[in-house]
Amino acid sequence: MDVLLAKETVVRAGKELVKEGLIQRTWGNVSCRISDTQFVITPSGRDYLSLTPDDIVTVNIADLSYEGEIKPSSEKGIHAMCYQLRENVNFVIHTHQTYASIQGLSGMDVNGIEGESAEVLGDNVPVAAYGLPGTKKLRKGVVEAILRSDSKAALMLHHGALCMGTDYDDAFRVANELEKVCKERVFARFTEVSGKTADTFRSISDYIALRLTDRTSAVELTPYESVRAFGALEMTNAETGESLMIDLGSGLPIDPDAPLPDTAVLHAEIYKKRADVNAIIHSKDEATLSISKMGKTVRPFLDDFAQIVGFTLKNAVYDPENALKTSKTVIKKLKRRDAVLLDHNGAVCVGSDREEAEAVRLVTEKGAKAFVAADLYGRGKACINTFESVLMRVIYKAKYSKKK
Repeated sequence: MDVLLAKETVVRAGKELVKEGLIQRTWGNVSCRISDTQFVITPSGRDYLSLTPDDIVTVNIADLSYEGEIKPSSEKGIHAMCYQLRENVNFVIHTHQTYASIQGLSGMDVNGIEGESAEVLGDNVPVAAYGLPGTKKLRKGVVEAILRSDSKAALMLHHGALCMGTDYDDAFRVANELEKVCKERVFARFTEVSGKTADTFRSISDYIALRLTDRTSAVELTPYESVRAFGALEMTNAETGESLMIDLGSGLPIDPDAPLPDTAVLHAEIYKKRADVNAIIHSKDEATLSISKMGKTVRPFLDDFAQIVGFTLKNAVYDPENALKTSKTVIKKLKRRDAVLLDHNGAVCVGSDREEAEAVRLVTEKGAKAFVAADLYGRGKACINTFESVLMRVIYKAKYSKKK
């Protein structure tokens, strides 16, 4: 394939992956074979929406050497092995799509795929053993998985999915069909465990939350988003879209006739204590809300959760009647993290801007679903170990988050 056309196609694929929610931030990677000896791939740690063809890197399949000064994705070795092992593969996407990621936590291959799904994926999708991102251990696990199956996809334990195609369209067909099949398997597992059926993941997450705790309810808080604004903050009701300005010093509305949001003091105190935070999103997404009712600390089951959210997600009680004191508790549990669960009220997600806070929200929800799925499969203790979680978090904050 023409090099420029291949690079343009990779850029287009990156934007499509973000649009479809198959990746977040700088995670995942895309490549396209241009000859028997070379492929082009997305660069390391760059925001997909800002990429141009000049940012896409040409890599040699045999030795992973590359052209130019831009560093290619740290997973270039996995892409190279795909092209070496599969002569008919010309396009590879590594995604962090939700249901494929959480189905992989079962640790079991997806067997017995039938019908149209089998025509796209094959009848067996293997699960690759875990390894830290960019390591030889991860590459080794993926290669072993590819070799034991003729599927165009592989699940990567604690990590995501690898989707291979003859071209761009075929690779995306694989990714979409994989997500469909994995969602069906997760819902089927719920029925197997509970004897019930679920129309939404909320039903599954509520079931797990109730099974793991018998705690009572708390005061319901109205979710607000906010952004820092020159000595003040603009808060927006997530349910109505109505906005108001809050004085950063007092935590009170600048307009004395405006209503005081339940969490106004909390938002103001976070901004005062965290100079790195310029946006806050209060998420009540389905799984996030469910696990906030358990009063538990949630540990990472997925790499992107460890990196983007933090090495743990703690639970804190916030009481509007005792706003200042309980804000201090929330902030303490938010230290060195970008999200904290509010007891029975979802999670507060923070970022350097709204885009970053939104990424934290999305990954928090996926991490909550991972927590639920791990328990469904009887692997509730099989999270990523603390050392590796902390290591990934430190590297991400020091390096990749600044490239986004």
